[in-house]
Amino acid sequence: MKQPIFLIPIFQERIWGGTKLRTEFDYAIESDRTGECWAVSAHPNGMSIVNNGYYKGKSLNELWEKNPELFGNIGGAVFPLLTKILDANTDLSVQVHPDDEYAGVYENGELGKTECWYIIDCEEGSELILGHKAQTKEEFNEIIQRGQWNNLLQRIKVKPGDFFYVPSGTIHAIGSGILILETQQSSDTTYRVYDYDRIGENGEKRELHLEKSIDVTTIPHEDYTITPVTTILPGAKITLYIHEENFSVYKWEISKATTFNQNKPFLIGSVLKGSGKIVTTEATFTIEKGAHFILPNGLGYFEVNGEVEMIVSHP
Repeated sequence: MKQPIFLIPIFQERIWGGTKLRTEFDYAIESDRTGECWAVSAHPNGMSIVNNGYYKGKSLNELWEKNPELFGNIGGAVFPLLTKILDANTDLSVQVHPDDEYAGVYENGELGKTECWYIIDCEEGSELILGHKAQTKEEFNEIIQRGQWNNLLQRIKVKPGDFFYVPSGTIHAIGSGILILETQQSSDTTYRVYDYDRIGENGEKRELHLEKSIDVTTIPHEDYTITPVTTILPGAKITLYIHEENFSVYKWEISKATTFNQNKPFLIGSVLKGSGKIVTTEATFTIEKGAHFILPNGLGYFEVNGEVEMIVSHP
């Protein structure tokens, strides 16, 4: 079927979550500590369900396994990407993710986790932790054992519209007051390095994973400079933020009807602002803020019209 596949988001409660997924996107969340919207996911910890058309009611994983032609027959045991929106009402833990090789050995064949962040919105003065200052594994371990976090962690001020690349092995944390769209490998493996001595639901400090963290952290830290590449089309501004082995991520800013050719294995779209329509050879589909969809392989030429801003990705 040559039409967009719209997906129902899954919401995850987190100790650091808030209410912006309700107030900013009008999602029907119940908890005032909702930290994550798993928008496009075939991961068993939060599985997307199709909300329209011929495949309505099927899980994304079922489509991946039974209808590989929708995804360009690219192969692989699991759907490769996961798109989230995160509401950091308070600071997330300082953490690091393994690469594919390490996760495959120590996490039951799970993928590693390279990710990237688009800052949807943030409070003035908001910060991320991205990277560390240690030059050797011995120095890294010693600073952790002493609890000298201010001497270890690199902090970065952020503003709406910023984009950050976070490859596996990068020490990182999203700071309070930040609303982020995250594109990542389909993995739920996180090693906690530091958690501000917070108390979890069980009344005890949350578990840390220091041994694995030290194993997988890139030392010394490698900074990555993002150099966006912008293409101006009649009616659209397309910005390519990152093109690497796991994913390519763009921002599409549509101001009037623009024609595209879907010639990738598949495209993932998440609407962050405005509303519009996707017009294919078969039908017209309304898109609005908070919608998430996949444009399958073989869709061919399609039109997007309206005033709409979205993050688009593909493997």
